[in-house]
Amino acid sequence: MKERLKKIAALSPLKITLIIIGLAVFLFFLDPPFLRFMELKALDLRMVFRGQMPTTGAVVIATVDEKSLSEIGRWPWSRNVIARLVDILKEDGAKSIAFDIVFSEPDDNASLKTIRELTSELKRKGIGDPRLEKLLQEKKAQADTDSILAQAIARAQNVTAGFFFYTTPREVAHFTKEKIEEGRELVANSRYPMVQARGKVDEGNLIHAYAAVPNLKVISEAAVNSGYFNAFPDTDGVIRWSPLVVKFGDSYHYSLAMGALLQFTDMPMSGVRLTDFGVESVVVGDVMIPVDESGRILINYLGPAKTFPHYSIADILKGRLPPGTFRDRIVIVGATATGIYDLRVTPFSNVYPGIEIHANVIDNILSGNFLEHSGWTTFLDVCSIVVFGLVMGLAVPRLRALYGVLASLLVIGVFVTANALVFAHYRVWMNVVYPVLTMMTVYLMITVYRYVTEEREKKKIRGAFQYYLTPAVINEVLQDPSKLKLGGDKKDLSVMFSDIRGFTTISEKLTPEQLVSLLNEYLTAMTEKVFKYDGLLDKYIGDAIMAVFGAPIDQPDHALRACRTALDMMEELRRLQVKWEQEGWPRIDIGVGINSGDMVVGNMGSDMRFDYTVMGDNVNLSSRLEGINKEYGTHIVISEYTYERVKDFMYCRELDSVRVKGKKLPVKIYELICEKEKAHEHEPYVKLFEEALSLYRQCRWDEAIAMFRRVMETRPGGDPTSEIYIQRCLDLKNDPPPQPWDGVYTMTRK
Repeated sequence: MKERLKKIAALSPLKITLIIIGLAVFLFFLDPPFLRFMELKALDLRMVFRGQMPTTGAVVIATVDEKSLSEIGRWPWSRNVIARLVDILKEDGAKSIAFDIVFSEPDDNASLKTIRELTSELKRKGIGDPRLEKLLQEKKAQADTDSILAQAIARAQNVTAGFFFYTTPREVAHFTKEKIEEGRELVANSRYPMVQARGKVDEGNLIHAYAAVPNLKVISEAAVNSGYFNAFPDTDGVIRWSPLVVKFGDSYHYSLAMGALLQFTDMPMSGVRLTDFGVESVVVGDVMIPVDESGRILINYLGPAKTFPHYSIADILKGRLPPGTFRDRIVIVGATATGIYDLRVTPFSNVYPGIEIHANVIDNILSGNFLEHSGWTTFLDVCSIVVFGLVMGLAVPRLRALYGVLASLLVIGVFVTANALVFAHYRVWMNVVYPVLTMMTVYLMITVYRYVTEEREKKKIRGAFQYYLTPAVINEVLQDPSKLKLGGDKKDLSVMFSDIRGFTTISEKLTPEQLVSLLNEYLTAMTEKVFKYDGLLDKYIGDAIMAVFGAPIDQPDHALRACRTALDMMEELRRLQVKWEQEGWPRIDIGVGINSGDMVVGNMGSDMRFDYTVMGDNVNLSSRLEGINKEYGTHIVISEYTYERVKDFMYCRELDSVRVKGKKLPVKIYELICEKEKAHEHEPYVKLFEEALSLYRQCRWDEAIAMFRRVMETRPGGDPTSEIYIQRCLDLKNDPPPQPWDGVYTMTRK
């Protein structure tokens, strides 16, 4: 049970991926401000990437620009100028006129003030001339520019007056109830005529107003309707939403853009639909405007400033524009001159005229060009987080580091591009930040996990093999630890066995401490020779050494490495023999057997404990060859399979054809003598031995005996192998083998 829980708790790339995806989905619904800010900026970039879009042509802007200030005078202008503007726009066919200006204070008119003072003075002095009073009334009417503007608005019957709300209690702390109530009455013509509520309405998400700053009473009453022009930037100062609903007292009010739209379309105002989460929708005729729970529409900006036509009021008043310029259009009147206009930040620019925001909202509603961001897009966002997170989590662990980076960049790039194209062509705002962050986090965490686990695995491998492989070989193995998987692979290798002759007799002459000391010195020296040629020290078997060449890393010259190791071992042994003789230690001699061929190599054992080793008939043959040295009085015996691989580099003599115990087929065996460049020292007796061996196989016993004796005389110190053959010839002469004879000698001992 404990082991099962341990396995469940153990991390894996898939578990890491699922954890990150779960955390990403949790954060997505938690919506922390920083990530929301990143997504809003990403939305801005997509809008800019999409570029400018065509307008419906229904909305134009009459602007108080630098040209108008230069020709008409500094702002604010006299109200009769605005009145003339209204009359001209109406006469030219404007269907709707909206003022992004509030006329909340009486016009500063010196003439009107003088007439009022003169009238008061006449009354005070009791002067009552009817003709003078009539004249003063006429002059007063001419000088009352507020009334003149109100009359022009009343005549036009298509004007939406602009005003603004105070939306925080702190702003209205000094207001009296009377003043608040007066403002409520003056903006009553901006109320939604119908409000439908389903169930208990949660108004916590709505924008609440606490007081209004309306137009003068005479102007407010003259206008057909009115609308607020408040702007509500996001936390980064960018205006992305426009509120279509504000609650003031018990009433729900619409914006300046909605008011102008109502004048233009002549559609009945169906009103606002409320539900338990806030505003469900705003309906105009048969058009349902998508809004969020606060009643805000997401503005689909059509381009940078001046995407909508701008006309200077100076040109309008002086008749410089072609007749019909404003026919059947919505005209928004406002300021764009530096220093007096409503400066706003939008996705397209940090310097954007606020008046044009209303134009974008109106055009979005007229064309139905809304940005989709609702419940079903939220579902798609969650799916994107899950699907792309899983794609990354399944792909990265299967790829090497470089390909993993490239694949991750490719997947992220494809997702971001597809997201931008969906936004540009289908106006769907899908979240880009959370899926991208999920993919990046999955990649980074899996990379860290792989690094940690690989380092741990490398440490484990290094610890396990540091006594069996050279550091250079270990480093190569670490680059591909899969070579050390449990199980074996069939490979062409060379195996070397070495053993001490008469070890039992030697051990009887020494104390245990002396034996351990001697054996450690011997094994250390021999192991260094194995490592010199990058061999694998498979194991120590008592006093025997087993080494493998060609694994775990590929070594095409593994047979040559094994032979050179054996020669170096013999040279090192001769050095040690001199040293031990001087120290009074027993003489040690060894035999070495080498064979090459196909073997099974890998981790053999169980999941809990295993060894990296080799198995197969060719391994057993190598062990038998080591023992054959005793039969022939040699030190290094190699098989014909090894000989064929090294004959161009090593000087050898053929010893015999033998049938070792456990194998039916005979194998040729050779004595490894030296490197080819040193062959001249041994050629005389080797050539004589080859002649003697040929005579032996022809059953010419006396001639063979004579030739073997010549070998012994020629080779300094004699030749134990020839002595063995002389005795064998004598035995076979007395007991001839059956004919035909293949010359194969059958071994009866291992």
